[in-house]
Amino acid sequence: MGLFDFIKDAGKALGIGGGDEAPTAEDVKKELESHNLGTDKVTVDVDGDKVVVKGDVASQEVLEKVIVAVGNTKGISKVETAVSVPDEKEPRFHTVKKGDTLWAVAEAAYGKGGGPRYTEIFEANRPMLSDPDKIYPGQVLRIP
Repeated sequence: MGLFDFIKDAGKALGIGGGDEAPTAEDVKKELESHNLGTDKVTVDVDGDKVVVKGDVASQEVLEKVIVAVGNTKGISKVETAVSVPDEKEPRFHTVKKGDTLWAVAEAAYGKGGGPRYTEIFEANRPMLSDPDKIYPGQVLRIP
C-alpha cells in the first residue's frame, strides 16, 4: 500500500465541463480503462481530491502506470494504492518542472550522460504519453 502525491491543478480534465473539481470515480475508472493496462480487477474510489485504487494487477509496470494515469488527472492530489502485484517494489517517479525535456529527466534520473535513455522513459509512460515532446509541468512520469 502506498500514498503518492500529485499536483492537483495539473493533468487531464475529466468529466463534464472539465473543471478544477475532482472527477468522479466512474470518470477515473473510464480513463484508466482507456489505456488498456489490464485493470479489469481494479476498483477506483474518489474521496475529495484523493483516489483510492484497490485490486490486482499483473506486474509492477502496470501498477506504476495505474498510479500515473490516475494521478495525472486534474483535481487529484493523492493516489492511495491497495493493489496486489507480484514482487512489488517502491516505484520511482519524476515530477516535470517548467523547461524540462525527457532528455533532461533522463539526465536527472540516470546521471550525466543518461540523456539518450529518454526513450526508455517515454516507452515506460506509454500509452499515457503519445509524443516525447509533449510533457507538461506538474506531470508525473514513471522512471524505469
